[in-house]
Amino acid sequence: MDATQLLAQAAEAAADPAGLMPARQQMALSLGWHIILACFGVAFPAIIFVMHLRGIRKKDPVALGLAKRWGKASAVLFAIGAVSGTVLSFEMGMLWPGLMGTYGDVLGLPFAFEGLAFFLEAIFLGIYLYGWGRMPQKLHLLMVVPMAITGVIGTYCVLAVNAWMNVPVGFDIIDGEVTNIEPWAVLFNQHAFMQFAHMWVAAYMVAGFSIAAVYAAGMLKGRRDRHHRLGFMVPFAFATVAALAQPFVGHFLGEGLDERQPSKLAAFELALETDDGASPLRLGGVVIDGEVKGAIEIPYLGSIISMGSLDPVPGFDQIADEDEPPVNITHLAFQAMIGLGLLLMAAVALYWFLRWRKRDLLDNKWFLRFMAMTGVLAVLAMEAGWIATEVGRQPWIVYGVMRTTEAAGDHAGELWGIYGGSVVLYGGMTIGAIVVLRSMARRWRKGAGDLPSPYGPQSPLAKAEGPEEIRDCGDEKEDAR
Repeated sequence: MDATQLLAQAAEAAADPAGLMPARQQMALSLGWHIILACFGVAFPAIIFVMHLRGIRKKDPVALGLAKRWGKASAVLFAIGAVSGTVLSFEMGMLWPGLMGTYGDVLGLPFAFEGLAFFLEAIFLGIYLYGWGRMPQKLHLLMVVPMAITGVIGTYCVLAVNAWMNVPVGFDIIDGEVTNIEPWAVLFNQHAFMQFAHMWVAAYMVAGFSIAAVYAAGMLKGRRDRHHRLGFMVPFAFATVAALAQPFVGHFLGEGLDERQPSKLAAFELALETDDGASPLRLGGVVIDGEVKGAIEIPYLGSIISMGSLDPVPGFDQIADEDEPPVNITHLAFQAMIGLGLLLMAAVALYWFLRWRKRDLLDNKWFLRFMAMTGVLAVLAMEAGWIATEVGRQPWIVYGVMRTTEAAGDHAGELWGIYGGSVVLYGGMTIGAIVVLRSMARRWRKGAGDLPSPYGPQSPLAKAEGPEEIRDCGDEKEDAR
């Protein structure tokens, strides 16, 4: 990068609105934190459903006990997710007035459906939690189905908006005015389905590995009972399917990226210039002083994976300087996502292969140590993917239509104050969630079936209830009827 380009970038930075930097920091914090909880909202109900169904069909008190505990844990995560989700709903207009002021009518329908799905999910989660011992078994189990459906619908609506920011559709701009708005086109644009599929599978990886990691840690501490093995295997099975499918889903999502967002693809592949022939795959590496340093190049593979042919990957020499994203962040985040995803895929494939060969890796401490870390690894892979997606779209907030600088406001002082408050809020919620979940787990290990309220009298049933949580599924009450 020469002196002229540095001066141009400095002049551009000086012209940025004052609210741009705090808005970016606030959005990164809020989305990066909330997306983890969204994964559990999408995937946890299905995992609970399978465990609960197993408990009913096999009359398995261990499975029923796990389903009941997981339902309570999901309520804790849902509660703090409701707070962070509410914060996000206000942030869109507060942080990005240019975006919502111009395109609010275009994006209104997906956000409305997302809010409706959220409230319905909350209702059925409450019914499910209250229904233990008060509803017929099969009807009670079916309360999980609307939870799973509404969680998926809400997430799809949010991803439809993000897909629209990457591939804007459903409007025309005539004489500077947004007209001919088609909200349904935004909700059902073709790119939204593939982007949702990628996130949907990622949600099962995050939730599945995170839950399995809890029981892997328990087994490392010597808790080798059926409760821990079953608690590990069911979410691990979900995580296995997701980890094996994700590389293929991601590949299909990336098809046509050279046409939709060539600057993002160039950053992914670290293609500073368009090659004369097939482009190599560059592993690692960063751009320093206009040159790629430290990358390992594998000939032809970049074009084969990215383009599906031997055509070269379009480089930054075909893109205007002002349209280039932050290359190093985008490239390293993309490769971190790929690397962690492949590592998790290899781990689950190894487990099931050795199990087919009559060897159980749950007896291996090193495998359990690795599995105890997989929840964190899955979260890091997902966060890296979102960084690659969002940073790689820059400098556009709506690709090719509105720049991020045009969407931000000119006020900064208030936003920095809100950002500081958000750091305290999210930090407090994180600590609170950990304390509550650990307290619940500690009391469960002591044999408490229901965890009573710290205030108010306990019923004789609650006092008498022990670890035999099959009673909570309603067997005895149905027999009495």
